[in-house]
Amino acid sequence: MYELRRIDLRGMRLDRATLRRHLPRAQETGQAAAQAVRGTLDRVAAEGRAAVLDFTERFDGVRPSALRVAGQHIEAAVAGLDPAIRSALRESIRRARIVAEADRRTAVTSELGPDSTVTTRWLPVDRVGLYVPGGLAVYPSTVVMNVVPAQAAGVGSLAIASPPQADTGLPHPTVLAAAGLLGVDEVWAIGGAQAIAALTYGFSDGEELEPVDLITGPGNAYVAAAKAQVQGTVGIDAVAGPTEIIVFADSTADPRYVAADLISQAEHDPNAAAVLVTAEESVAAAVSAQVAEQAPAARHADRIARALAGSQSAIVLIDDREAALTVLNAYAGEHVELQVADAAAAAVALRNGGSVFIGPYSPVALGDYCSGSNHVLPTMGTAAFSSALGVQSFLKGSQIIDYSRAGLEQVAAGIEALAEAENLPAHGRAVSIRFA
Repeated sequence: MYELRRIDLRGMRLDRATLRRHLPRAQETGQAAAQAVRGTLDRVAAEGRAAVLDFTERFDGVRPSALRVAGQHIEAAVAGLDPAIRSALRESIRRARIVAEADRRTAVTSELGPDSTVTTRWLPVDRVGLYVPGGLAVYPSTVVMNVVPAQAAGVGSLAIASPPQADTGLPHPTVLAAAGLLGVDEVWAIGGAQAIAALTYGFSDGEELEPVDLITGPGNAYVAAAKAQVQGTVGIDAVAGPTEIIVFADSTADPRYVAADLISQAEHDPNAAAVLVTAEESVAAAVSAQVAEQAPAARHADRIARALAGSQSAIVLIDDREAALTVLNAYAGEHVELQVADAAAAAVALRNGGSVFIGPYSPVALGDYCSGSNHVLPTMGTAAFSSALGVQSFLKGSQIIDYSRAGLEQVAAGIEALAEAENLPAHGRAVSIRFA
């Protein structure tokens, strides 16, 4: 019941095409979700708050009298927070701020000739919508991971959207408390695709939600599909798939730790991916035995069993360390753990991974909460070309070009030649007229 299937790649040529065929992945569900959310997006765009309330009642089982959470509810959530959780959140925020502040970019001016400069500057997005999911778990940590880099970037206007609970009509109190600890006072009790639509198009019927410029934060397949469809009207961080972990382990790894880390990721969702890569049969057997021992005792054992049994999860057997690194780079995992001898050297050779965790005492759970790194990460192989959420996600580059007459004159002939080569003579004329 808790057994991971095996994929044996030993003796195979590990080219990119072969690995794309054989490595485990979650099944693509985007097309069905995209069709399902299209009507939601269109209705919210056309009907505003009234449509949001209808969808909230339909999907969340509650029709709040107000969608924006009053400040008193945020204050009450902060006041009622368990002291241990308050302390943990404050420490998570502190560490995330240290990393985020160090990631800020400064303007750079390049001198290219006489009085000829180009200054590249990084400007914060004006207004950001941060989505915090509900569903199978509660995610105050996602509030931290989205808000802290946005604040470090200098974003002036932040709105959080999170699903309401059926009994209160409010987002989960721990989510509200996290917002309060971070100084965010604009929180909306809206979830799902209707939240993405509301943040994109806004509304002013009864309450006023100003549209945002950028939406970040994870969510289920419907949230991801909605984000994909509004991209272009607003910016998005990514279209995220199910969460995933890939662990490279050798005989130096403790199989208890490896199994616990695979199980912890499977706990997220039945579609979560848990993958072990090893060149040693003894490691595969020991980890399998530990999974079978630990998983049945977990609180969410059924969910874990479904994730481990899915096509997205497996033990991948390879020939050696070099082959393992080839597999890891091809997989481009959201979370990559290196529980091997000389893990730091392996990390240097790893080019593709959302976050890389080195050694036995850097589990993915550390990154989820309190490492200082960001846990909003690329999934489904997109770490091969995209990055974790960070300060840069909330900045946009802009260049200031400042040339004097002498500076322009230095390149005028070249501009005219290139303009003629491209059959755009008016471009050349726009320069030559200044020296006529």
